[in-house]
Amino acid sequence: MNKLAETLNARCTAQRLVDTPLGRVRIARTARGLAGLWFEGQKHHPGELEAPQRADDPLLREAARQLDQYFAGERRDFELPLDLQGTPFQQAVWQALQRVPAGHTCSYGEVAQALGAPAAVRAVGAAVGRNPASLLVPCHRVLGRDGSLTGYAGGVERKQALLALELRE
Repeated sequence: MNKLAETLNARCTAQRLVDTPLGRVRIARTARGLAGLWFEGQKHHPGELEAPQRADDPLLREAARQLDQYFAGERRDFELPLDLQGTPFQQAVWQALQRVPAGHTCSYGEVAQALGAPAAVRAVGAAVGRNPASLLVPCHRVLGRDGSLTGYAGGVERKQALLALELRE
């Protein structure tokens, strides 16, 4: 079992699998909020979790509802409590990503600048790559300095589809 799965298994109280137009996602929660949302097969996926499958959990049900609205073009931002585990720097990066509006993009360098750490572009990239809550923390909105679609843990094809969804609204 990987370290992420160990941490999540110690904290998660419930999980749910949800089908989306871009594939199935696993959503996990703690007593305080959502701990993660991962596409099946994405990098840094925690694998099987020990938390019970709870389709009736109110927070997981609301997350699934908001995902449906997002993919239907009826929602641009998520309004869900998060309980993400990471270093203070990762937390700061993930908070900065949540301020990037739907339909907009930024570069890793711009995120580093916003954090007051302009030389930390690589560290920002690493933190973006370790984002445990795809979509909820919109790391798909971060592009390379030249505007290129750089890596995405869920796959560059998904990143492109998410940006196209947000830009057509």
